[in-house]
Amino acid sequence: MPVSSAVPLLRVRDLGITHDGETTRAPASVSFDVAPGEVVLLLGPSGSGKSTLSLALNGLIPHAVPATVTGSVVVDGLDTNATTVAELSTRVGMVFQDPDAQLVTGTLLDEVAFGPENLRMPVAEVLARAEAALRRVGLWERRSENPDRLSGGGRQRLAIACALAMGSPLLVLDEPTANLDPRGIEEVYDALAELVAAGDRAILLVEHNLDAAVGFVDRVVVLDHEGRLAADGTVDDVLRGRAEELHEMGVWLPVSSIAALRLRRAGYVLDPLPLTPAELHAALETAPTPVPRSSGERSETNRVAPAPIVGSRHFVSLVPRSLTDQEEASFPLITVRDLSLRRGRSEVLHGIDLDIGRGEFVAIVGANGAGKTSLIQAMAGVVPPPRGAVTVDGIDVGRADARTLSSRIGFVFQNPEHQFIAHTVFDEIAHGLRLQHLPEDEVRTRAEALLDRFGLAGRAESHPFLLSGGQKRRLSVGTALVAGAPVLVLDEPTFGQDRARADELLGLLSELNDDGTTIIVVTHDMQLVTEYADRTVVMADGRVLVSGPTPEVFADAALIERAGLRLPPLRRALHGLQRHPELSRIARLTDLPDAPTPTPSGVASPARAGGAA
Repeated sequence: MPVSSAVPLLRVRDLGITHDGETTRAPASVSFDVAPGEVVLLLGPSGSGKSTLSLALNGLIPHAVPATVTGSVVVDGLDTNATTVAELSTRVGMVFQDPDAQLVTGTLLDEVAFGPENLRMPVAEVLARAEAALRRVGLWERRSENPDRLSGGGRQRLAIACALAMGSPLLVLDEPTANLDPRGIEEVYDALAELVAAGDRAILLVEHNLDAAVGFVDRVVVLDHEGRLAADGTVDDVLRGRAEELHEMGVWLPVSSIAALRLRRAGYVLDPLPLTPAELHAALETAPTPVPRSSGERSETNRVAPAPIVGSRHFVSLVPRSLTDQEEASFPLITVRDLSLRRGRSEVLHGIDLDIGRGEFVAIVGANGAGKTSLIQAMAGVVPPPRGAVTVDGIDVGRADARTLSSRIGFVFQNPEHQFIAHTVFDEIAHGLRLQHLPEDEVRTRAEALLDRFGLAGRAESHPFLLSGGQKRRLSVGTALVAGAPVLVLDEPTFGQDRARADELLGLLSELNDDGTTIIVVTHDMQLVTEYADRTVVMADGRVLVSGPTPEVFADAALIERAGLRLPPLRRALHGLQRHPELSRIARLTDLPDAPTPTPSGVASPARAGGAA
């Protein structure tokens, strides 16, 4: 474990946590320190105990959330097991995975002022702190609005502002950018960097989006599948030096690092391992052309299949589609005509027209507040649209009852808890099967198979609310799948997932898509869009800016910038390469070469490139 010369602000020793009703500790036994001025990234597979550990740092575990705790946590000299949550709140500021879990008042200003007010600070200081925090996250001009009117990303910014206003020396952020658009992510990390620059505060960050975070962190702590400490070191030591090991473990890496691992297998010399698009671009401009093997020579890469890479559509279709692509394109499954929608006094959608064909994989993207979630909620009837504005498989969504709609379209919410109704994970899955009046033995067989496929078989008897964030997401997708609807709509499907589970989930969605299910996703993950979506719909200010084939959409950099988005990391890394032009138009990880190109003559030939964008 790296030793800091500063007195630790946070000291964790042999921490193990077992939730009530559970038998397995997660985390199991973890020790590390955080010093003032440090930004520490906490990584680990879904279910390793990252969020649980975070809740122990301000005493919510065990004081508010019942659990058995072994070991110790000391923050700024206070033992969390012997200190109240109220007192610890002056030492630890928290931002949860679900921002709605910590929003309680009627306006943004009241929300941010709530914490300092409860510390009995002078009114002038409360207002000064609230204004400074809201300005940092770009919400000062909306201070008099109700938090309910904010988008998911807006509520996430508000939760960050609430933590900033407390002025706590330790800030704990659990997936703070999960609901933010790319521009918002950059702004949040810029604001956080300013906070720690003075050297008297520290940040513990749980984050899957490493492309944005990697330049912000100083140290990386990694938990393994058992919830034990697997690594603790600098960014270079852990992310560069142990990338292969982390990738095998299912931990997210920056997209540029995943690409570099694949290119290394193809013979490109990339040392040290790039972590950012700029680093990958620069490394490739100096890397020699890989020497191809002769056609009769078998490489280790060809003998042993490489570890799966996120974005790989590697599941094989089990059932052929019933329609040809031409027939599917001529019969839209979903039609949206002149759809306008209001939330409160504001109109959030303005005259939208959109067709989605049978069997398409469509991504809907845009900045926070663009209307993405409102659009898909209207499509699925979660928010009733005006009559005649939306039809799904011939059904007018504005007139249909809930049971009819659920047989046509499955919906997965941004926050999985919003759709859980049962007391066990098994019953959550079984509920949808029982509604189909299936025999109980068939219900059990199908539910157990789905739980096994989603890595939830061992949690079948657990309460859904006791799952990790990633496990909740997989369960919510499972509950939508069991009904067998021809359309599946997902709001931020990879939120809270580790790399292995995200790859598994997206592979499953691809398999369903190959079998004819229409998939619609709302996401801020531009690399995910590039890897999977046949078509991309770009929204801004409640309107559709463009709808077209994904490669064509992302070829228009000006359009992407105008929509408040960013080009996917891989496209930024490879675009304009001079030394290896065969790579310059690749946009998908799966189109990268991952083995040397054999040639009968032994003469060098460029690796095959695909996925032009």
